[in-house]
Amino acid sequence: MLVKSKKPFTVGVFFALSFLVVLFLIFSPVFKGKNGLQFADDSFNRLSKGSSYFIPKVSKSVEKVTGRDFSVGIKLDTAEEAAETARLFTAAGASVEQKEAELRISGDLGGTLQRVVGDSDSMFRNDGEAISGRYASDEKKVMKTWWTALSKVEKKLKKNKQVQEANVVSEVMKKAVEPAYNFYRVEGERVVDHAGMLSGLLIFYVAYTMWWGYAIFYMFEGVGLSMKKAKVKKEA
Repeated sequence: MLVKSKKPFTVGVFFALSFLVVLFLIFSPVFKGKNGLQFADDSFNRLSKGSSYFIPKVSKSVEKVTGRDFSVGIKLDTAEEAAETARLFTAAGASVEQKEAELRISGDLGGTLQRVVGDSDSMFRNDGEAISGRYASDEKKVMKTWWTALSKVEKKLKKNKQVQEANVVSEVMKKAVEPAYNFYRVEGERVVDHAGMLSGLLIFYVAYTMWWGYAIFYMFEGVGLSMKKAKVKKEA
């Protein structure tokens, strides 16, 4: 008979079956209409957004380059993309010259970035209508255009040895534009307000992983497969 030790094998089967039952529940829409993975993902996204609001800090960095002129030439993929980018920078107070897919942008760096930070703040607060109304364009498209253009501006500033200015542009991209775009329409929540739920999810994850491991361990022991320390062979 395959089963050599009934008790550990029975324990293993119980662990395995209960693991599968819980797994079925996890993939069922029993968590406010969502399955367990969707619920956990949404929860972590809300908590992540709650701790990703860097706009006030970024605004202070932008103040350091306010009144500082910049002039860079960037190239976009298409003339249409260049025209859309030119429209945004012009609305931000910069001077823009377009030739096909190439742009020459100049103006007050801090003043331009203040507009980008303002758009990011609206986006982060899920007020996309403020941006779409401001530019008569889809809000996500606007933020993507800002990010693409700023990444090119940053490279040009570094090439021009304007390191401090490039660092501020990078900070605006990474701590204002990116969180605003990635967390758009997600309701942010503070970790401290959901510490119990967060701890519970983490504890469950660890326990559930071990759960399957013990199921395999006991079933293998039941069929006679087990891990034991090898005996040290004494020399004669």
